[in-house]
Amino acid sequence: MNRFVVFAIGFVVTILILKCRWKIKEFTGEIAFAEAYLGVGGTNRFIILMAFLVFVGSLMYALGTIQGILKGTVGRFFGV
Repeated sequence: MNRFVVFAIGFVVTILILKCRWKIKEFTGEIAFAEAYLGVGGTNRFIILMAFLVFVGSLMYALGTIQGILKGTVGRFFGV
């Protein structure tokens, strides 16, 4: 049940980020590295990318993928 709650919160946060991205851009201003590497409108693209990463991260946690990746990579260092 805990994983479903994390996914639901991640989904809601993603929708809020996408709906309010113009207000987020007004609050943060132009993000210099995003404008340099992502081109004109890079700040908006960066905000959309962050929303996508929040969604994918919460989905991976809900499905147990992140736990498997961490167990396979750094788990041997922590005895998991």
